[in-house]
Amino acid sequence: MSIGVHNIGQGCVTCLDHDEHYILTFPNGYGRSILTVPWIELGGECSINCSKTGYNASIIFHTKPFYGGKKHRITAEIFSPNDKKPFCSIEGEWNGVMYAKYTTGENAVFIDTKKMPTIKKKVRKLEDQDDFESRCLWKDVTYNLK
Repeated sequence: MSIGVHNIGQGCVTCLDHDEHYILTFPNGYGRSILTVPWIELGGECSINCSKTGYNASIIFHTKPFYGGKKHRITAEIFSPNDKKPFCSIEGEWNGVMYAKYTTGENAVFIDTKKMPTIKKKVRKLEDQDDFESRCLWKDVTYNLK
């Protein structure tokens, strides 16, 4: 038994230090084995695009096959502006280690998410948020869940 959430729309991430804006889409989310030992899985295709630089990435979150296979697999290709062939391919686990293979022949650890520090979110106080900002809109639900 499982439940799936199909995420629609897109997000925007701004890197202020470089004045870059990235538009990204989201993977689908799945709650698996909800009647036994539940676990979360991501699946589907996503993209990341930077209009300023023209760099873009195509990402696939692979769902675990019914028999065998691994959980949390991800593959990605990163493209330079106007190029049809990727200059870098990524593979690994989205919640673990991802490895990069460059067209130069270099192979390296792309990122190890388990070694990344946790950074506390900076969120404006509820009284400073607009009515439809997420934490303000959902404050009663959050309170009652707690």
